[in-house]
Amino acid sequence: MRLSKMHLKTLREVPNEAEIPSHILLLRTGMIRKLVSGIYGFMPMGWKSVRKIEDIVREEMDRTGAQEIHMSAVQPAELWEESGRWSHYGPELWRIKDRNGRDFCLGPTHEEIFTDIVRNDISSYKQLPENLYQIQTKYRDEARPRFGLMRSREFVMKDAYSFDKDTEGLDKSYQDMYDAYTRIFTRCGLYFRPVEADNGAIGGSNSHEFQALTSVGESEIAYCEKCDMAATTERAGCVDAAPETDVEMLPLEKVHTPGTKTIEEVADFLGIPKEKTIKALLFVTYDDDYKENGYVAAFVRGDRDCNMTKLINALGIPEHQIEFADEEKMHQATGCVGGFTGPTALHDCRIVVDSELPGLKNMCAGACEEDHHLINVNYGRDYKGDIVTDIKTLKEGDPCPCCGAPVKHARGIEVGQVFKLGTKYSEAMHAMYVDENQKEQPIVMGCYGIGVTRTLAAIVEQHHDDDGIIWPISVAPYHVIIEEMKPGDEEQDKVTADMEEQLEKAGVEVLVDDRKERPGVKFKDADLIGIPIRITVGKKAPDGIVEYKLRREEEKRELSVEDAVAEAIALVNKERFGM
Repeated sequence: MRLSKMHLKTLREVPNEAEIPSHILLLRTGMIRKLVSGIYGFMPMGWKSVRKIEDIVREEMDRTGAQEIHMSAVQPAELWEESGRWSHYGPELWRIKDRNGRDFCLGPTHEEIFTDIVRNDISSYKQLPENLYQIQTKYRDEARPRFGLMRSREFVMKDAYSFDKDTEGLDKSYQDMYDAYTRIFTRCGLYFRPVEADNGAIGGSNSHEFQALTSVGESEIAYCEKCDMAATTERAGCVDAAPETDVEMLPLEKVHTPGTKTIEEVADFLGIPKEKTIKALLFVTYDDDYKENGYVAAFVRGDRDCNMTKLINALGIPEHQIEFADEEKMHQATGCVGGFTGPTALHDCRIVVDSELPGLKNMCAGACEEDHHLINVNYGRDYKGDIVTDIKTLKEGDPCPCCGAPVKHARGIEVGQVFKLGTKYSEAMHAMYVDENQKEQPIVMGCYGIGVTRTLAAIVEQHHDDDGIIWPISVAPYHVIIEEMKPGDEEQDKVTADMEEQLEKAGVEVLVDDRKERPGVKFKDADLIGIPIRITVGKKAPDGIVEYKLRREEEKRELSVEDAVAEAIALVNKERFGM
């Protein structure tokens, strides 16, 4: 491909809306083009890299025996109503109506569609197992699209669905996909870590996210260097403080604590550690029609943070059906007092207590009275919870829930996730098969997603420097860029054309910069767009000598044309095919 003929517009300045390297560089290189907030188009080089990621995904999925199909992104509401997700998925579900008033959605995922296919086509255990997948555009009406391709409203995703006759079959399908994902992200050049994760709106039981580790990732990961524990902080379990079994309960006492609305203020005022206080968080919940249907008060130890995902799971409600309460309105209904709420005097609300609190003695909590707290508060005697469970966040330095060593935190970009759905969708939608004993059984399902366009952004996040992108060869839009210093010069034209022909015959993709630009402009653009191998044809072309440089290295070498071509072919074959 000749750069002079390519539709390419690079930017020298950083776009105003771009905040993170991948967003900045994909816009500056002209690889993506913003249409409206959260929706991007792909220009020639950006789309070439997307298709290369798709090819890697296809190869590894096909290797497992999965079969590719392609379903419509437009899905009828009736199927989502069967599964129960039409009302439970939340406002991110992009709902539309046709001219006849019939409800549809633009699919964020395809569990219902694939379940519908299988329930109509599979009836016997002899037809199982099966794995179907697609690579297709998905839609989620994000409230706050940001970071370019990281959190967008339209994106390319690979979603696969396995269908087995029992949990043992699901375990194998899950492991097959786990292993395939490991190969996919390795081939894409990502440094990643699989971690245990929450299932969210997809549902099911076990789940792992594949996190590309980077400082700008939206996900926070807790991991242990002593054992194999790794999980998102949404999912990570916590170790409760040791129960104070030998401590005597002291009499409950109300104390005047003027102006001490925060944990820090009350702890300082009373001269006690924050670990001896109880923190209150107040919420209102909504029904499927978004009408208020009750209040929730959650309590954790004062130095802890409430984990919203754990709280939502404990309440058994979707994420969009809870928000922080208006304290004045909740006061009228429950007796809470903003900044002075404790668990002993509330009424007409659900009380969720972190699993750590029942074992702690003589705690300090709000008295549900302005400028007053209670000391010597004890679970069982002074208050009880409607739900008692772990709702705290595992912080860096906390003991590992598996081995007790201090945990560490990192940030990551979720590029893939695998789920064990079990029979959640097959039972709801009556996707059944007849077993060896002629009895009807629900099909056991798994679900496996890869964010293809998000993977593109994650690669750029991990592979760039101050000058631009540094593409891994496996996903680079072109493998080699030939920089011709004097287009039109007979010797340089000949050397350039000969190298281009030899490389392309060997399967190496070549971009020739034949623009009549200054060398500095050409080199800056080459570094910006990040082609892995740069071969410069200059004044030594008549002697058969060119300059050879890898984008990821500083070193430049003068090589013969034959050696430059041979080295480029060898490197591309090694990193693309492992040859």
